[in-house]
Amino acid sequence: MKQTPAAFSSHQKMIVALLALTQFTVILDFMVMSPLGDMLMKSMSIKPSQFGLIVSAYAFSAGISGLLTAGFADRFDRKKLLVFFYAGFILGTLCCGLANTYYTMVAARIVTGLFGGVMGSISLAIITDLFDISQRGRVMGFVQMAFGASQVLGIPIGLYLANAWGWEAPFFLVAGVAAVVMALIILRLQPVIAHLAVQRDRSAFMHLWHTVRNRNYRIGFTATALMSVGGFMMMPFGSAFAVNNLHITAEQLPLLFMVTGVGSLFIMPALGKLSDRVDRFKLFTIASLYALVIIVIYTHLAPHPLWVIMCMNILMMAGIMGRMVPFTALTTGIPDMADRGAFMSVNSSLQQIAGGIAAVIAGMIVVQKDKFSPLEHYDTLGWVIVGLTIPCIYLVYRVSNIVKAKLAKGAVVNPASVVTEV
Repeated sequence: MKQTPAAFSSHQKMIVALLALTQFTVILDFMVMSPLGDMLMKSMSIKPSQFGLIVSAYAFSAGISGLLTAGFADRFDRKKLLVFFYAGFILGTLCCGLANTYYTMVAARIVTGLFGGVMGSISLAIITDLFDISQRGRVMGFVQMAFGASQVLGIPIGLYLANAWGWEAPFFLVAGVAAVVMALIILRLQPVIAHLAVQRDRSAFMHLWHTVRNRNYRIGFTATALMSVGGFMMMPFGSAFAVNNLHITAEQLPLLFMVTGVGSLFIMPALGKLSDRVDRFKLFTIASLYALVIIVIYTHLAPHPLWVIMCMNILMMAGIMGRMVPFTALTTGIPDMADRGAFMSVNSSLQQIAGGIAAVIAGMIVVQKDKFSPLEHYDTLGWVIVGLTIPCIYLVYRVSNIVKAKLAKGAVVNPASVVTEV
């Protein structure tokens, strides 16, 4: 068992809240595509394969953006980077609400991905700079509560707005909330510049090259990519499966997401605390094996009463997020301070690109004969995820060993994690 980790200062709590709100809007923008999927496919008369491309357009552009910015990610104040990319994300989300054809929606998702896809890596770099590794499990638990909050608040409200005023309304909602959050970041977040004092590479290209060629970093990149492929397989067609296969009505869909999100709000902080107290690899392995069982059951599910579908969604969410919290906390321990921005950017890029590939593959596997027919071969996605998870567990084992070796040498030292009260 680990020692009891240090408590957060009041300034650290404020940072966690701001980053959680930021992630809430970014995740909501991405997550709302799933519940709007059935509505978009019907209104724009697009096929599952085309919807998969809409989802992957965001992922691919986010991946490219992350690679392009990786060399510069450690050369600027992280607060300024956060504000710049957040402003672009807001613009892209507005464009999504204004899109009226399949092609304009793809273009809007590309713009949103170019900016929004980098937000997670910048937030992780800030967390890694300002919090000791013994605190990061709890931080990730709270920040990733944004996932649950988007389901409790954002997705149900977005669906209600979509049902009342059209599918465009949720995008306008996200843009409005994000504008308020960006104003809070500008006013309350102090500059994050400790990493600037330890820069070694004059060239942005060389900084990126030194990051990519690091063997330990590549192990982390590969683990992240493999995790993302599995995660993105089911998500794009979640609402279409619920509506067309499980017979969930359009009126019940917001409630389903809300209940699942409430469960996540309780699960995430508990997982965060647990991952700071027990071995993170063991927690990841247990959660992964548990998730596999639930995913296989869910992807083979037939129509059931709403409460059964709700319970299954909560159980599946517990398994999926039970993997993500300890894995993300582990990953933050891999890079040195001088490389954190670049590492997080490349890591985020690979996550997005792998997820985009997964969405495209899922779109090729899943078939729908017409707008109202059940999805076919959705159960195949469950078995594909099973096959990908086993090698992923081995890669996370190697990541765990890298972090433990650094801790044993005292290499995971974080002078920037001492944040003064303000």
